[in-house]
Amino acid sequence: MILGDLIDQHIDRTADRPAVYFKDHVITFGHIDERVNKVANALIAAGIQKGDRVAVHTGNRPSFIYAYYGIMRAGATMIPLNYMYKSGEVEYMCNDAQVKAAIVQDDLCPVWDPIREHIPTLEEVMVAGVTPPYASSFHDILEYGASARPRVECDENDVAVICYTSGTTGKPKGAMLTHHNLTSNAQAVIDLERFPLSDQDVSLLVLPIFHIYCLTVGLGTAMQLGFPTVLVERFDPVVVLDLLEKYRVSVFFGAPPMYVAMSAVEGDRKWDLSASRIMHSGAAALPVPVLERFQARHGIMITEGYGLTECSPVVATNGAAPVNRAGSIGWPIPGVLTKVFDDKDNEVATGEVGELVVRGPNVFVGYLNWPDATKEAFSGGWFHTGDMARIEADGYHYIVDRKKEMVNMSGFNVYPREVEELLYKHPRISEAAVIGVPDDYSGEAVKAFVVLRPGETLTAEEVIQYCRSNLAVYKAPKHVVFRDALPKLTGGAKIDKRSLRAEEAEKG
Repeated sequence: MILGDLIDQHIDRTADRPAVYFKDHVITFGHIDERVNKVANALIAAGIQKGDRVAVHTGNRPSFIYAYYGIMRAGATMIPLNYMYKSGEVEYMCNDAQVKAAIVQDDLCPVWDPIREHIPTLEEVMVAGVTPPYASSFHDILEYGASARPRVECDENDVAVICYTSGTTGKPKGAMLTHHNLTSNAQAVIDLERFPLSDQDVSLLVLPIFHIYCLTVGLGTAMQLGFPTVLVERFDPVVVLDLLEKYRVSVFFGAPPMYVAMSAVEGDRKWDLSASRIMHSGAAALPVPVLERFQARHGIMITEGYGLTECSPVVATNGAAPVNRAGSIGWPIPGVLTKVFDDKDNEVATGEVGELVVRGPNVFVGYLNWPDATKEAFSGGWFHTGDMARIEADGYHYIVDRKKEMVNMSGFNVYPREVEELLYKHPRISEAAVIGVPDDYSGEAVKAFVVLRPGETLTAEEVIQYCRSNLAVYKAPKHVVFRDALPKLTGGAKIDKRSLRAEEAEKG
């Protein structure tokens, strides 16, 4: 299936149906369809040809949706950019992808002003909002553009989106995802046996829409099936809970920090969330205590899943398994195969820890401009995720930790997630992150960054002793730092451990 054709398949019955609720606006599928055509025609008129790359740099606004599917109908490839990126990051990615056009939110123009002249391939900039002299008005395109459906021949194996990985090691790499990668992954989520989606659902999207999780699982399922979604620009726990109640949202796609915040709202107010039948968690590992606190506060079970950019993103979820199992990522979604390999690409025994490898229609076609990294990632014919996992005899998968984040403590392997899970169980701790830091004696040592619950106190020694009482001594943090907040990636969906490691590196 081609992404530009998604709305076509149901437009006859959904043209007048709400597709997006945004602030006080109701946008129908018919309205989206028309505006997508206008964007596609404007891109084609600007010289964009099949396979050309177009950057999209906006937040959670309808303009992103028009841009995304307009680019698809023009036969081009989208480069979604994090709205928190600075000029240097945007310049690097646009040059790496040889971006020919960009669609930019007006308050992000200061990011582009100093770098436009340093992106030689950039020919066209369209700005949504107040338009600078060098740009075309996205508003005028949507108001006055040609609305006829353009016809550009596309193949489902064409690269539709290039998503840049967060670059935990070295420079970010562009993961090339085809139309088939993205639509098949969304369809597998739609068809989950325990939690199938239907056109009667209502979803809420507050995860960053540029992120592959929201792009495929959130926006993709709604557009593919034809059900409405509530689009929210910024996460605020009370605002989101109010919207879940107001719109009778049945499907919510969230991330662990969001569930932490929604569990910790002050007071004992109750929201009517009886319509919410599916609460998904992705983007980062979901600590079991976070799941338990949310269920205790709101009475709803969270379904944890697992994915990564290179897999479009979903690999496994509890929604594909017979029952929800806390601490597990469930079973692989339909059509996806998984194994666990050792360092020599040999499959390990059931229940043993190794690197999770994947095959399936969701797996990307490679890293743009990185042939050696692509070859390494597909060693042995399987995509190597870089995540350490185990698969039990009953098929349930457990992510132990990132292979590259494992701490080597005097020859003993310490998985940060195990320590983080314990820290989240402490009644005075709200959030925690664990990394490895250089140590003259043991090679590496465990360091914990901790955020306390409001009004609580705790000493570093108390945290260390708590960990030593519940884990092997070598796994306990040697260093504990208290923070008011932890740095986040992708609009608050994931703790930014790279930033924490960078801080440590600067200290020498």
